[in-house]
Amino acid sequence: MLAVSQLYIYPIKSLGGITVAQAEVTDRGLAHDRRYMLVTHNGVFMSQRSTPRMALLHPALTDTGLEVFNAGIDGSSVSIVQPPVDAPTDHRVTIWRQTVAAQHVSDRADSWFSHALKTKCELVYMPDRSLRRVESSTGQRPAGKVTSFADAYPFLLIGEESLADLNRRHPGDTELTVARFRPNIVCAGGEPYAEDEIGSFAINGISFTGLEKCARCGVPNIDPVTAKVPSGQKPLRTLAEYRTEERKVYFGMNLIHSGTGRIAAGDLLLPPT
Repeated sequence: MLAVSQLYIYPIKSLGGITVAQAEVTDRGLAHDRRYMLVTHNGVFMSQRSTPRMALLHPALTDTGLEVFNAGIDGSSVSIVQPPVDAPTDHRVTIWRQTVAAQHVSDRADSWFSHALKTKCELVYMPDRSLRRVESSTGQRPAGKVTSFADAYPFLLIGEESLADLNRRHPGDTELTVARFRPNIVCAGGEPYAEDEIGSFAINGISFTGLEKCARCGVPNIDPVTAKVPSGQKPLRTLAEYRTEERKVYFGMNLIHSGTGRIAAGDLLLPPT
């Protein structure tokens, strides 16, 4: 039987993730997941696709917001205070085809991230009153579902057995870690790619539905430790040999959900109630 083996949150979109033993499920995904985002001077979202060194910035949760550490050359850090609830939501930012209302965090944060990434950028926050509907590139728009600054869906599920199968096929001595694929929920106890056919299930009374498999971009080719793309075999090249459908490479399942509550490592994925 499938069970949750790992949980991940990514407080700032496309920066390093945090492993948590348990997490609160909110209306738009796990609490603290992708509520912050870096944007260019004209408000367009940034990601490792164009700025791989974002992988070297690692956030940690604090009582007032975040502390972000630069694992790159300078090893500096910056403290981020979450904007007050009544702070103006006057920044209009763009993520893919959607424009979303957001709060500007601080000039100090902007300066630190611009220096760390060697490009001018701003840090914004999504308050609870800013609602971004789930809208995928394939046209999926489930009624009433919202998400954070994730690419499209509140959750990404990957099976440990699927990653193990990829590692068996992938050449070289370096084991690929799940960090490359940036899931929220990792499960264990099934066959490889069991998540492809996951359908509907429940974790601790919260309902989840697998809406569509995750078509992968080039981010998994970026080493999350060095922020470099090795010149040799890349994970996507290996996946493309056996996980290509209609010219897209798939790995993982995108989920929507109904209900709120708490989930934890060790919780079972049960038939829907």
